[in-house]
Amino acid sequence: MPTPLHVLVTGATGRTGAIVIQKLQQQPEQFNPKGFARSEAKVKELFGTADGFYLGDISDPDRLKAALEGCDALVILTSAIPQMKAPPEPGQRPEFIYPEGGTPEQVDYQGQINQIEAAKAAGVQHIVLVGSMGGTNEQHPLNRMANGNILIWKRRAEAYLIASGLDYTIIRAGGLQDQPGGQRELIVGKDDELLANPPDGIPTSIPRADVAEVVVQALGSPAARNKAFDVISKPEGTPGAVVTTDFDALFERTTPGL
Repeated sequence: MPTPLHVLVTGATGRTGAIVIQKLQQQPEQFNPKGFARSEAKVKELFGTADGFYLGDISDPDRLKAALEGCDALVILTSAIPQMKAPPEPGQRPEFIYPEGGTPEQVDYQGQINQIEAAKAAGVQHIVLVGSMGGTNEQHPLNRMANGNILIWKRRAEAYLIASGLDYTIIRAGGLQDQPGGQRELIVGKDDELLANPPDGIPTSIPRADVAEVVVQALGSPAARNKAFDVISKPEGTPGAVVTTDFDALFERTTPGL
């Protein structure tokens, strides 16, 4: 029998990362997953045990090195998370800040570089990086949030990955929904064209569970290697929509390069 693919998932206790771990665990004949997270309490809350998890921070090369030992693939799902300063006054917009050590430059750029370099040193063959649409627009609202330029830093990290020489799959998701997966037609694009001109005016969003399934499918599909793409979904029940089940065909519609 083929040896299962050894996969490390960083950001494993995030809402999308946890789904990726669960999906990989459900296919033990294909995948041997490990998670990387900062909080043991959160790991135990989500998974009931910390077995199979490495605890650490992506700013710590030694912890990344230990976690990546023997891995064939790395899934990067880490991201900076803004925090609200305080409840806004009536009629005022909320203000956001990034915690100390948790700015987009530190997490989404340098943190991802740390992971890429550690993976390269460990002999990892393939990195699947989950990012966000909107990185071509400096004025995107997410970039202005707390003046963090989060999508710009994400895109710079993507460029670094492409230049690293490692096989890559870069998945730029639309707005993430906490909805069931496997019930929608997925649409792929490039350079935020789906944001500028969404087909039939559909929302530029996608369930987290579908993003997680794209990650899992990309790990096993040669057609996903060295590709970068945006992905959204048609709303459930859209007339004429065909639920995506052939992921090789989906990946064939994507292209290399940033």
